[in-house]
Amino acid sequence: MAALIAENFRFLSLFFKSKDVMIFNGLVALGTVGSEELFSVFAFNCPCSPARNYIYGLAAIGVPALALFLIGVIWNNHTWNVVAECHKRGTKNFSTAATFLLFGSIMGRAAVAPVTWSVISLLRGEAYICALSEFVRPSSLDKFPAEYGAEVLARFPCKDVPANLTKYREDVTRRLRYESQLFGWLLIGIVAVLVFLTKCLKHCCSPLSYRQESYWGQYRSNEDKLFRRTAEVHSRILAAKNVKQFFGFVALDKEEKELVQEFPVEGVQPSPQWNAITGVYIYRENKGFPLYSRLHKWAKGVEGNGPSPEGHEMLFLAS
Repeated sequence: MAALIAENFRFLSLFFKSKDVMIFNGLVALGTVGSEELFSVFAFNCPCSPARNYIYGLAAIGVPALALFLIGVIWNNHTWNVVAECHKRGTKNFSTAATFLLFGSIMGRAAVAPVTWSVISLLRGEAYICALSEFVRPSSLDKFPAEYGAEVLARFPCKDVPANLTKYREDVTRRLRYESQLFGWLLIGIVAVLVFLTKCLKHCCSPLSYRQESYWGQYRSNEDKLFRRTAEVHSRILAAKNVKQFFGFVALDKEEKELVQEFPVEGVQPSPQWNAITGVYIYRENKGFPLYSRLHKWAKGVEGNGPSPEGHEMLFLAS
């Protein structure tokens, strides 16, 4: 148990540090698998009561999946870029295709954890058996005693059945687990096909070559890392300057003193500059030259968000 808890903490650490999409999605899936296992061991407890079984079984699969989906939407940077875009500029500059790609990107990444949860739940079969055991037709069971009905069938997941029904319980459990695992494998196949078709469509519709698209991804990753690192240093130096002005001195360690001496901060960026580099960005070219981000666009002094006579808009959303 201690090893399992430590493994989940390591997952959380990597979860927040990872920048690569494939590694990120893999960590999300692995973390979801671990969470589902913990839930099955410590939290899942079928009520074994007619009507309640169905609601509890569906809730055990659906509610955590919904919560994981919402968390995925909240943690996706694109979500808040959309909010900033709608608040500052609206969506008039984006076509239907661009809007579809944007929301598809958000929904696709947010779906990794809930789909994984649903697949693992179906492959285990416990929630499915709990939900549907009472709906098994007694007539489908060979020589099932007529005096027993849905109330007894609902108790099959809890093994709380009369001794003469043990073989029927095993038959029902085996049948429902087969159905549950079949749906789980079908869901895996459907998701795999959708991911494959989406990747093919993305590369077929992209106006960029594979190498330029790879370069664009590297640029955005490096820009984000450098921006975050620089913003952290800038804010620390600015805070030190203001604290010193208030108290007359500031208590800095050796590293912070070196930062203050090496990077003098004279002022702060005005809100229009922050607004210019915040929001949704779709790849564009200006006079034949690529603009890889809002920051790149601002640095080049290109105004506006829509296409212009001198610029060419490529409706391809950054992944």
